[in-house]
Amino acid sequence: MTARARTASDHGPAAVVLGAQALRGVGYGLTAVQLGAVLRGQGLGSSAVGLVLAAIVAGNATTSLALGRWGDRIGRVRVYGLLYVALALAGVVLVAGGPVWLFALVALSGALSVEVVESGPFTTLEQVMLASTGAPQAKITHGFGVYNAVATLAGAAGALLGTFPPSRPLIGGTLAVVGVTGALLATQLPGTVEASRPEPGTAPPRPLASSRPMVVRLAALFAVDSLAGGLVVQAWIAYWLGVRYGASTSVVGAVFAVVGVLQAASFLAAPLLAARVGLLRTMVFTHLPSNLLLTAVPLAPSLPVAVGLLLARTCLSQMDVPTRQAYVMALVPAAERTAAAATTNTARYVTRPAGPALAGLLQPLGLGLAWPFLAAGAIKSAYDLALWRLFHPVQLPADTDTATTAGGAP
Repeated sequence: MTARARTASDHGPAAVVLGAQALRGVGYGLTAVQLGAVLRGQGLGSSAVGLVLAAIVAGNATTSLALGRWGDRIGRVRVYGLLYVALALAGVVLVAGGPVWLFALVALSGALSVEVVESGPFTTLEQVMLASTGAPQAKITHGFGVYNAVATLAGAAGALLGTFPPSRPLIGGTLAVVGVTGALLATQLPGTVEASRPEPGTAPPRPLASSRPMVVRLAALFAVDSLAGGLVVQAWIAYWLGVRYGASTSVVGAVFAVVGVLQAASFLAAPLLAARVGLLRTMVFTHLPSNLLLTAVPLAPSLPVAVGLLLARTCLSQMDVPTRQAYVMALVPAAERTAAAATTNTARYVTRPAGPALAGLLQPLGLGLAWPFLAAGAIKSAYDLALWRLFHPVQLPADTDTATTAGGAP
């Protein structure tokens, strides 16, 4: 295949992925705003709400483990489409007014999210598809910035939709439409997005070979960061704003819409910063100050101050997302990218389910609803310092477009 033909073929999968992801972002944005209020309207307390949210995150974990083991064997396109079918089923359960336990059971499929910008099995598949174009590292990093910006802007639109009164039919109908449309879009993905098959009679390659030590270390660190992030997922923050300050869903929806715009801007800015200082420096030194802002949120004396702190944190807290995705893809050989993405993403999902449940269980302690924010800020800061200490001496492979170390030194 010529370079020109290869470039043309790469645009198709990217367009399909971005389109499907944009639709998914609308559904996730709406869910992040309204799900907590809908569950509270059914008489669930904070502990029960946390457990339902934990079931959603647990679904990300179990499905990601299965994806890492059997995803390439089943087929990336097939798994991608099945996840959208599961998302549609979750919407049908809500529209039909099914019991909460049935919704939680469907959530174990891994198709739902408690964040506007999710990091579940969908992301694992899309991350590998977008990184397999053969483009220079700078373009791949830019692509991940656009990828996350599209998701965030779509999530902001969903958050605005969430300003309507909380409604199971509204959430369920939106998720059902997104799921069906996403499944149809998945059928448009070409065979070039699939993993290469081993020659007949040859043993399949090891998923992780030369990169195993590095990937294991990254996975352990990402697991710690994800546990902390699980304490303050956006659906929980929406619930907390309602309980702590009496904020209505219309107010929360407007706040989350602004959050989405700021996140999109930071996603687009992150590759530009990374081009100057390196992927790892961008990841660490934008994350640390955002953690300090996070710990200040529950100490805010009023809703406007709390919202201001949340928005300030948003400008920095997500700049590590596209750079983290690009960093993992740059660190490992092309043949090991699927396994690396599945391993590092799965590590995030394994610990994340404990976060929402712990957020609810921490409420009876002396500081009440402040505990999840304080604990998350402290744990995330420890993660950043450990990440820098372990990986700033590591040299990225020579096949990147710049001779850059993991710490960003040229």
